[in-house]
Amino acid sequence: MLAEARGPETLGSAAPWEPSNAGEDIMDQRMRHNQWSENNQRKPSSHKSCFLGLETKPELIWEDWDLQSELTKTLVLKNKHSKLQKLHVRPPMSKFFTTSISQIIFISPGTSVSVPITFTPLQRCEYEDSIEFQGKEGSFQVCLRATLPCPALEVPDSVLLPLCAVQHSSHTTFLLRNVSKLQTCFQWECSSPFHLSPERGSLEPGQECQITVAFQPQEALVHQQHVYCRFGEEENQADSFCIVLLQGLAKYPCLQLRAPGGKDKKQLLNTELQFGSVAVGHSLQKRFDIFNPSPVHSSFLISLMSDDVPLLGSEFSCDKSRGEVAPGGSLQVTVTYTPAVVDTSSVEYLSIKCKGALKETLLKLTGNCIGPNVSLSSSVVDFGCIEEGGSVVQIVELFNSSSVEAIYQWDLDCNGHSVFNIQPASGTIHPLSIITLKAVYRPTLPIAHHRKVACLILHREPLFLDLIGTCHSELQKPVVLKPEHLILYKLHWSRKQTPPDPHDTKQHVQSIHPDQQEVFSPLQEIHQGRNNDGDVSKMEEYFQSSLGYVDRPSFGSSSFSPHISVKPSELLFNHKTSSSLTSSCASSQSVSITNHTRGKLSLTWTEAQDSPFSVSPLSCDLAPLKSTSFRVNYDPKQLNTLHEAQLECFAYFKENHHLDGQLLCPPWSVVVRVIGHSFQPGKEHFVPSCSLRPPRVVFPALSVLSYRTVLLHNTGELPLTFCLNHPSNSTLEDSVSVVPKCGLIQPWNHQILTLRATSAEDSPRQGFSLHLQLNASKHSKELVVVCVAEKLRVFLEGDGSLHFKATPVGSLTLRSHHIRNLSRLPLCFKWTIPEPDQQLICVEPDAGELQPNESSIQAWSFNPLEEKAYTFKPTLTFWPIQTPGSNVSHLTLTVMGTGSKGFLKTKTEVLDVGEILVGSYRSIEVPLVNSSPCTVSFILSVQQTLLDEEAIHDLQTVPKDVKLDHERGTVSSQSTLNLQLTVRPHKQTQYQWIISYQTLSASGTVLSPPQAVCRVLAKGVFPTLKVIDVCSGGRAERLSKVHLWKLFSLDSFNEHLLSDPSPLELTYKTSTRHSTRSSPSVFTQTFLDFDFSAAPLHSDPSTFMLMFHNPGSLPVDWVFLFPEDQQIELEYWAETGEFSSTELYQMKVQENRLFSISPCSGTLLPGQQRAVSFSYSHDFTGTDRFPVVFKISHGREILLNFQGVTTKVDRPCLYFASKRHVFTSVSIGDTHPPKQVYELHNGGAVPVHYEVDRTMLLQLQVENFNHPLLDCLRPEGIVLPGETAMLEWIFSPLEAKVYYMDILIHVQDGDSTLVRFEGCGLITPTLRSTNQFKSTDWRNSELCVQRQPFPNQAVFLSEDSISLGNILVGSLSSRILYLTNVTHTDTVRYTWDQQSIQLEVKINPQQGVLHPGDTAVCFLTFTATDYPTDYQLDVICQIIQETALTQYQDALQRWEEEKERQQVEFTITDKNVLENQIVLIDKLQEPVGASARKGPALRTYKTLPAICARARSKTEAIVCTKLTRAERRAQREAAKVWRRPETPKPSLLHLGITAHSHVPLDYVTHFPDQFNRQNRYRQMMLPHTLKPTTISTHSLSGLPSVTCGPDGDITMEVLTSVLRDILEDSAFTESLSALASNPQTYQISETTPTQSPVLPSSLPPRPFPTALSQAASQPPVLFSGIINAETKQHNRVESQDTTGSPIKGPQRENTQHTRHVPADISEDVLLNTIQNLMIEAVRGELVLTAHPRSVNLPPVSNR
Repeated sequence: MLAEARGPETLGSAAPWEPSNAGEDIMDQRMRHNQWSENNQRKPSSHKSCFLGLETKPELIWEDWDLQSELTKTLVLKNKHSKLQKLHVRPPMSKFFTTSISQIIFISPGTSVSVPITFTPLQRCEYEDSIEFQGKEGSFQVCLRATLPCPALEVPDSVLLPLCAVQHSSHTTFLLRNVSKLQTCFQWECSSPFHLSPERGSLEPGQECQITVAFQPQEALVHQQHVYCRFGEEENQADSFCIVLLQGLAKYPCLQLRAPGGKDKKQLLNTELQFGSVAVGHSLQKRFDIFNPSPVHSSFLISLMSDDVPLLGSEFSCDKSRGEVAPGGSLQVTVTYTPAVVDTSSVEYLSIKCKGALKETLLKLTGNCIGPNVSLSSSVVDFGCIEEGGSVVQIVELFNSSSVEAIYQWDLDCNGHSVFNIQPASGTIHPLSIITLKAVYRPTLPIAHHRKVACLILHREPLFLDLIGTCHSELQKPVVLKPEHLILYKLHWSRKQTPPDPHDTKQHVQSIHPDQQEVFSPLQEIHQGRNNDGDVSKMEEYFQSSLGYVDRPSFGSSSFSPHISVKPSELLFNHKTSSSLTSSCASSQSVSITNHTRGKLSLTWTEAQDSPFSVSPLSCDLAPLKSTSFRVNYDPKQLNTLHEAQLECFAYFKENHHLDGQLLCPPWSVVVRVIGHSFQPGKEHFVPSCSLRPPRVVFPALSVLSYRTVLLHNTGELPLTFCLNHPSNSTLEDSVSVVPKCGLIQPWNHQILTLRATSAEDSPRQGFSLHLQLNASKHSKELVVVCVAEKLRVFLEGDGSLHFKATPVGSLTLRSHHIRNLSRLPLCFKWTIPEPDQQLICVEPDAGELQPNESSIQAWSFNPLEEKAYTFKPTLTFWPIQTPGSNVSHLTLTVMGTGSKGFLKTKTEVLDVGEILVGSYRSIEVPLVNSSPCTVSFILSVQQTLLDEEAIHDLQTVPKDVKLDHERGTVSSQSTLNLQLTVRPHKQTQYQWIISYQTLSASGTVLSPPQAVCRVLAKGVFPTLKVIDVCSGGRAERLSKVHLWKLFSLDSFNEHLLSDPSPLELTYKTSTRHSTRSSPSVFTQTFLDFDFSAAPLHSDPSTFMLMFHNPGSLPVDWVFLFPEDQQIELEYWAETGEFSSTELYQMKVQENRLFSISPCSGTLLPGQQRAVSFSYSHDFTGTDRFPVVFKISHGREILLNFQGVTTKVDRPCLYFASKRHVFTSVSIGDTHPPKQVYELHNGGAVPVHYEVDRTMLLQLQVENFNHPLLDCLRPEGIVLPGETAMLEWIFSPLEAKVYYMDILIHVQDGDSTLVRFEGCGLITPTLRSTNQFKSTDWRNSELCVQRQPFPNQAVFLSEDSISLGNILVGSLSSRILYLTNVTHTDTVRYTWDQQSIQLEVKINPQQGVLHPGDTAVCFLTFTATDYPTDYQLDVICQIIQETALTQYQDALQRWEEEKERQQVEFTITDKNVLENQIVLIDKLQEPVGASARKGPALRTYKTLPAICARARSKTEAIVCTKLTRAERRAQREAAKVWRRPETPKPSLLHLGITAHSHVPLDYVTHFPDQFNRQNRYRQMMLPHTLKPTTISTHSLSGLPSVTCGPDGDITMEVLTSVLRDILEDSAFTESLSALASNPQTYQISETTPTQSPVLPSSLPPRPFPTALSQAASQPPVLFSGIINAETKQHNRVESQDTTGSPIKGPQRENTQHTRHVPADISEDVLLNTIQNLMIEAVRGELVLTAHPRSVNLPPVSNR
């Protein structure tokens, strides 16, 4: 797009942009955006156009010019035409553009001419002119313009940004080009979400600048914005601008978590990622995929959702914290779980936040930490009794039953300082494996030895092994120590009984039965004691022994002291430390042993050979409750080395050592741990290499004694000593204990350290450090210890409150509620609900465990029993799992809810589905609206009622024709549930379904009685059709519609079409080939005759058209099935070739196409109409019958028997539409029985003379007491070919019964026909009008209007059937008809056929011209005769197209000219004159030899056609037939004949007129309200004038016609002119209102014409003058007056034959009667006025629907 500034004007960049639909063709716009540089370039000036065959530029532009210079450009004209071009040149008008070319130029085809044009400017402004070229075919101009340079920028029309996610950004660039020759400054005006960079700048001529567009949407919309770029020569004068449309589509990002590596790539990951059990110190990785299903790039952030940072750090780690996923792509994320504390569960929540997404995704991470599970093969190792100096080896097994590797260490000096030794002393046990250890007993003194050795397991409690053995010498043989002694000792110890002295012990031992000593095994005894007395853990036992206390009470009571104790338990030599350990640089240190018993003890130290450590004295006795000291000496034999030892001392009772062979108290052992080094001063110690894991120890956040183990591993090749340095804080020193505090670790070996602490709330949260001094040097190892006690914290969602929505009484509402453990302790919780509230609320689960940072979803339920507001206070109790029953905390949750009553309703109480096809279904949605404040659970029920039938009380027998998609459901408050309702009617009737609901409780029980919520109405219908109109053509075109209606039995046909089909008819719902026979069976019992009437041989086919109408609301598929359409097409081998006579006849009919239907099938939409054409060809004489099935899909199936008669040309044929005729019922005693008619149609080609058998009539009269029961007014006559005669009958019954009268009608030279007439006599004088329409009206009154013309129908009537109803004899009625030309191109002429118009009917105008689309108004006047009659008239209107009439006149003129030429010219020189001369034949003559062949060409006899080729047309048969020589000669002679052109055959329109006339007495009796409308008989209401007319049944032969005499015409003309002048007089107008009350002052007597008898009737109104049809400008006749005279008649009714000649009878006596003239005049004036107004309205001169205008007249002056 190019934007430029021209002077002061500001030109826009483009046409206003219209926003497209959301996302509409945005990809197409993206493609167009890529091509904007091509499509939006500035059009070069070299672009050429073509004018009048000359190619040239449309304009010449001078852009770069200076003053006082002449610039010349050349305009080239190239002739692309094929002929020489001559042009007149009109030079430019102004003086600034000049040319030197001549005024006339010639350009040859294919050549060019150059026209130089010089531009001479005088000032700096824009110039514009043109040069014109005038040719033979026209002229064209070339524009000449000179422009000034102005700022101009080139930008794209639109820029499409890449698809972007919400809260993300996308970028693109476009070029901003300065296409002017001026330096241009620009500045952008843009708003979010678009940003342009740079926003401002300056461009040199021709310079380009790349503009970057950033799209940063905040909503998921289609963003479109016009940005303005203002530019100018200076930045502060940027008065021009260009517009760029920025378009961007933003979508919400979305991320899904999927399991990786699964078979189903689309399987979504659950909200929890379980790691299972993982060994302590190990790691387990699990992966999941982050999938992006959205079409935009999505960035995410991954973080752990924790309220605070765990003290040990999170045990879960994620390899990705942020990233971006492409559309449709995925990214794999790895989560690592590294547990640190054994037997704990870890719970974390991983938050995946997608920027711009609607929700956050949480992934729960769970894992369990497991440790080793190590057990000993035996808890006691008995070495037995050995001699001094000997040794015994026993086997001990360690079994690791877990899947975790176990690290163990025996707390035993295996370097000779103990009589016991276990190898290997430390090591690793693989998962699910066993290692074998060797236990060695090597005593040095003859005493009994017992030591309880601890096996330390990393991350587990230690295991204890009792080692016992007895050493004998030659002199001393102590009692052998056995495991039973240990059992007895532990029993006493577990019962908290300490032997006070040997005597007490002896007495107690004797009280124990020997059998009881062997009841429990050692291991069972230990567990039994713990279970009963709550023994402390093994950790605490190990701590006590390590601190020098032997057999301290398990329950830890301060009132009990151990048996013996040693202080200090650890000695350091040559170590400088700040700890409390005893350390010295001296070579000896002392230890103290205290006897806490009441017996004398002997102490013996185990001496090790070649050890740098020694104890003196080695043995001594210790009195009860006394202490003694020993010296520990350190005398290293080797310098610069490290030493360590565990000095072992055994203590046992000195006296009473042997008690009857039973040793009650086994010896105790104490151990002193010593370390030292022999490094010389100044000598560098070993550099330590070790590891400590874990480097940070966190104790439980509970103020209880807790233990942790740490592994110190020597990773170097040199030994390593460690010593604990406590901090200066004495509080921390007391809170944390470490054993052992010192020791030596051999290369590649390890030491398990055990820590004991009690967490405190005032302990620093970050912890404190413990330093291990290594190798007595400056090297140390730091161990961080955290022992912070925390209060239990539980988070309740909703700030401690839970609100239930309104709940129906008796129902149940569920709500979820979250609780979360915010502390570092796993806890147990339990909900406590007061007992009265337990029936109203409950929670699940009501108890459970919560791991640290874990959330639990509680399901609360609320079940109100009353309609009120509830408030509950349930309590949450929780405590640590480690201390059940202590540290209990409580939280209260406020639960609020409301009980209410719910109800349902629908938006509409009555839902009318409409009509549904029977057998089909329709699904509708019934919206159930819950306007109540609570949720409603319901169950639906449906009650079905058939409205068109009687009520059925047993509803179980009525099949339910409606189905609900779900009968139970729940609707939330203030919401709507769309209930899917499927209606499937099974019969044609009106259905009603009442949908009721009942509310349900939480358990599903019904709470309320049924309540109606909606009433659904539907009507099951079958597809229906109806014939609303019929017309005929061809040979049957003159048949009236009433006659056609009877021929085709359309009343019965419609009745069957509108009735229900039988189940048998629905065997095949649609048309199908179901039979293997050529005459298939039918599935219907409905048979109707379609009578195609009769016609002579070789006459035009009789065509009939039925207008089918779909009156229903369903589309209707219909089809006419010929027998061959129902037959299955068999293979050739399956056909037998044998046919019955019926099949052969049907094949003949089908082969020759005697009956044809077009179209044979179709579909009619609701309210649509379709014309179907039926044709019957008269190719063979005789009666033809053919069965055709009319099938409606899913509807009726009717068998139609097509029948037609073809007669010989010379044979008379009187065709009876029906041989049974029913008369209108007549009351008995009726003195004026009506005349009724019976139709006789001549279907032949010759006139038919008929005669009614009078003998049978006379016989009927004799049988009925000489009463004329049935009288024929025209017993004989002649019916012309193709015409219909009306037989007039008078039926006068004597009795109230049904008469059956068989009358024979004879046809001269033909067959006689017996017709049965039926008539009914009525007792009551009920007027016959109640049932007379049934036999005379051929259509319902509501369908009298022809709503759609037939095909090829040029003109149609507004009404093709007029029913005048009940009228008075002699009365006059008028109707208005409209003739409309429905064609768009043809002009037609219409003429009312005078032969078809009876004397009672008069139509004006009788003929006229209709242009395309025009409408003509015709006025019909009907004058009833003086005798009651049932009128059934058929009036024909002939329609001829103007073009056909013109062609006929031209052809006739040429024929007459040729005829005249042949009469006056002759030629005698031509020998073949007779052969070549054209013979002119008039229509009344026949050429010679013309009768050689009549009708179609004769055909040779043929065999029956093959079955596979049944449908062969008549034309093919004629072509294939070989003509004879005579036939060929006849054809050559016929080609020389020029017949006289015949008048174009008009198309006919039939107008049916029905009326029923009555005598005044009957009319007054039965129609008093309508009698006053007959203005002509208002005076006849006088009783003395109403005298019945007697009719002689003997001489009654006919009715005279109503005629108008010449006096009536003269009177009308005179009165018209006189009254026009009188009414113009204002005085006369004012006196009209009072004239009616004046006495009769003016009367005119009507003269009686002598030509013919006159009946009492009124003259018809004067017809419109001819000027009305000739010139519309002449004023129409507004008034016409008629003066009527009423007379009494006593004469007989005259008869008239078929030729229309009257038969004279006796004259009638006329009685004059006076009448007010103004009354009759007013009637005629009003009638003519209305007719004139209707004519003007049709012509468009008067708008009947215009709003009436009111005129304010001036006030009447008194003058």
